[in-house]
Amino acid sequence: MQSRHLVISWKFGIELALLLASIGAAGCGGQAGRGGGPRMIVLGIDGMDPGFLEQHWSDLPNLDRLRHDGEFKRLATTMPPQSPVAWSTFITGLNPDGHRIYDFVHRDPKTRLPRSSMSETVPGRKLGFGSYLLPLTADRIENQRRGTPFWTILAGAGVPTTILRMPTDFPPIECEAHSLAGMGTPDLLGTFGTFAYFTDHGDWKDRKLTGGKVLEVSLDKHHAVLRLPGPANPLRRAQPATQIDIDVYVDPTEPVARFDAGGVKVVLKQGELSDWIPVRFPLLPGLANASGMIRIYAKELHPKFAVYVSPVNIDPRDPAMPISEPKAFGGDLANATGGAFYTQGMPYDTAAFRHGVFSRGEYRAHSREVSRQTLHLLRAGLDTFREGLLFFHFFGVDQDSHMLWGRYDDELLETYKLVDEMLGWVREKAGDATLIVMSDHGFARFDRAVHLNTWLMREGLLRLHSPWMAGDEEFFANVDWPRTKAYALGLNSIYLNRQAGEETPDVRAEIETRLLSLRDPVNGNAVVRSVAKAKGGELAPDLIVGYAPGYRGSWQTALGAVPSALMEDNVDEWRGDHCMDPLAVPGVLLSNRHTLFDNPRLEDLTVTILEAFGARKEERMKGRNLLAAPR
Repeated sequence: MQSRHLVISWKFGIELALLLASIGAAGCGGQAGRGGGPRMIVLGIDGMDPGFLEQHWSDLPNLDRLRHDGEFKRLATTMPPQSPVAWSTFITGLNPDGHRIYDFVHRDPKTRLPRSSMSETVPGRKLGFGSYLLPLTADRIENQRRGTPFWTILAGAGVPTTILRMPTDFPPIECEAHSLAGMGTPDLLGTFGTFAYFTDHGDWKDRKLTGGKVLEVSLDKHHAVLRLPGPANPLRRAQPATQIDIDVYVDPTEPVARFDAGGVKVVLKQGELSDWIPVRFPLLPGLANASGMIRIYAKELHPKFAVYVSPVNIDPRDPAMPISEPKAFGGDLANATGGAFYTQGMPYDTAAFRHGVFSRGEYRAHSREVSRQTLHLLRAGLDTFREGLLFFHFFGVDQDSHMLWGRYDDELLETYKLVDEMLGWVREKAGDATLIVMSDHGFARFDRAVHLNTWLMREGLLRLHSPWMAGDEEFFANVDWPRTKAYALGLNSIYLNRQAGEETPDVRAEIETRLLSLRDPVNGNAVVRSVAKAKGGELAPDLIVGYAPGYRGSWQTALGAVPSALMEDNVDEWRGDHCMDPLAVPGVLLSNRHTLFDNPRLEDLTVTILEAFGARKEERMKGRNLLAAPR
């Protein structure tokens, strides 16, 4: 899912935002007040699982102490329990039918093709000039989430608010005090993250990767030029891909090399990772370019060559897209943390591990480095926190759980220990502030992948012109739409084909009944535990599938494909998941205050935050205030 989010810097002594609407520098509130008002710190630990905590309290002393000082409960998540869905509920206090986010992937109602659920680019007007396109008005990036973020309500009430890496908050265009966007923020290519892998290993030739590109390279007299792909050039009619050259000089005898990238010379030993390197992709020679930043990992320099280049992140010091509000806030954080940091919304490169570019040890080292830089942002936020609300999102538990769950629990525990250590120094700084630690969902094993479109076809609900298709766009061209009743897209979603003139209630009931009776042909286990009906308009799926623990929709299903098998063992490095029945993967609620209800929900936290500061909840919010008054 490519997106052309881009801001171009002109060297005319002025900056012209060619493709994005400018974001005002003034927020609606202040980052830090004068002190003396209510104080609340909310730590959003993505994917923290209550069962895992209960098995390891003795290894997590700060989390254990927090539950004894206050409370620990399971937190009900959304249907489906996907991160963009759950965090959108926490942000707005609305269920998915209210905020209209149902999956990472939505169906385009006009083309039926998949598109990102979180943001969309609305093109501006352009003037053609030969082979060039000159912008007359800026492109506009629209957040697809509906509802009012709680921090917008707080800021309107004069409550100082700082939001660090909130998921589904790209672009941060709401009326906010200080915010830094999180999950949903793309790399410079407009993807969720595309790395480059340069190698002369023959067994990598012509390999196609999800989330990365393999680029062949050969050294000539110990020198090679690494041509790094950049974003499409929006100033050319054909929009060709841009690129920059990275010169590499490998020592003839020692495993060390010099990389010349973007005017910066970096010397790396084999197995060493560079700091952030600023790069600029030329759009109009001498006039316009797109700026970003990369890190280079010298995986192998002798006897063969293998180099990983990170996705091109947006540089917070020179942002090519709006990642913070006010605009300068990202640069302020870079100054406060001593340098640049990962701005990509999902910076843990699980794709590099899944495809074998990273070993498990290399992935773990990479994960720790991403976490280290992210935690510096929290420290910077705490240093200026005086009153109001501070929210911080940590993605490491979720991403490491996907890769380690159920097989490498000792290594996953190290990530939980990192959170425990973080909580220790937050409590030292928190004073009398209300402290909430919460997660959007938990985790379960992912043992068997379900090809949902294959099931629909076998049930006679999906018809194809030819027997089997593997690709997404090929799939949609191959569907016999007049005879198709339903198709699957995304990880939990089924869409009815209303153009076939079907009676929607009858078809929904028919599919629901058949899904609940679906059994695994290998072991006879029930595959689906629950099925929900969405009511959110044309973007909403008609049915949401709640898989039983151990099962999940396949990667092929997510983008629309019909493999020959109905189900298959999950042999991917992606070992754990949560896109299942929500009762199987609840989140976590810990607080230094006692709660009033035994069955807290994500939307309750939204209301709890607002009422802690005397702000009114909106009428559509159905949550409850969870916290008892301080003792």
